[in-house]
Amino acid sequence: MKQVNTKQGNIKQGNMKQVSDIRADNIPDWLYAEEQPVVLKNFGESWPLVQAGAHSEQKAAECLLSFYNGRPVNACHLPAEENGRVFYNESIDGFNFQPSRVPLQQVLAYLLSSQEEKPAGIYVGSTEVESYFPGFKAAHTSALDTFSPLTSLWIGNKSRVAAHYDFPHNIACAMVGKRRFTLFPPEQVVNLYPGPMEFAPGGQDVSMVDFANPDFEQFPNFKVALEHAQVAELEAGDAVFIPSMWWHHVEALSSFSVLLTHWWRDTPAYMGRPNNALLTAMLSLRNLPKAQRKAWQAIFNHYIFEHDDADFTYLPDHAKGMLATPMDELTARRIRAELLEKLKR
Repeated sequence: MKQVNTKQGNIKQGNMKQVSDIRADNIPDWLYAEEQPVVLKNFGESWPLVQAGAHSEQKAAECLLSFYNGRPVNACHLPAEENGRVFYNESIDGFNFQPSRVPLQQVLAYLLSSQEEKPAGIYVGSTEVESYFPGFKAAHTSALDTFSPLTSLWIGNKSRVAAHYDFPHNIACAMVGKRRFTLFPPEQVVNLYPGPMEFAPGGQDVSMVDFANPDFEQFPNFKVALEHAQVAELEAGDAVFIPSMWWHHVEALSSFSVLLTHWWRDTPAYMGRPNNALLTAMLSLRNLPKAQRKAWQAIFNHYIFEHDDADFTYLPDHAKGMLATPMDELTARRIRAELLEKLKR
């Protein structure tokens, strides 16, 4: 098994499950239920942008522009000394990049013309294709379309995006250039040292550890997290399935890099986002005495985390209310309305 030698130590590469017979238009049902990350070799090899990038970076840029509708994109500009790390500033009261709204042509021109050995970074993150690239999704179809995923492009030169998690599942495909993903199971959160909840470079809590130069005195338990890391390097056309809530650190390894992500969830949107429950718990539970927090932990385990469909058979169906599985939309909206009223008090 190959090892990746980094400043944080040796991480075994290849310990992630890998398959080579799944293509974008032929995704087996077992993958949707998978609880571990999976590398999908050549997943998008037939897609127009992947084919264009295999020819040249210029062709890749032309392919992108053939779909682009001219709306300014959100770009992050990083000084060269940041080495592509999209992160906080030193005082953690802002970020280490300057945001701007620019035409995509300007971004692509810089990527194609930059000759510096250590160029300034430019990073266009999470750009929803239907809003900026009409027709792109139709030209890059997949079996995922039945889930109506949120499909986005990420464009730039070499970059490092801090480890973070997302609630939806994701299939991320390297369209142009190479990418390295380092993934951690959700329970490693305690060893990844998440930063402020109020604001983050991409809007989602991120690990404060610099993976390229970790400070083990400040973050000693990061060594434990590394023991559980799974690493995959994607060539153009390869993809990785990232299960819900898995932490992932993402590196663009090429001077011209494009990633396509597909986010989808298992439950309908009317069920709300779990992040909302976390915020409510921060407000009402986190500052209770420990004995009361433990009591509420038992309540949450009973009703939420450890429940089984058979646990409430002692109740007739008409009396189960919000305990019924699955929850219907009417019940979900009634709970939402009740919460809104209570939060106003």
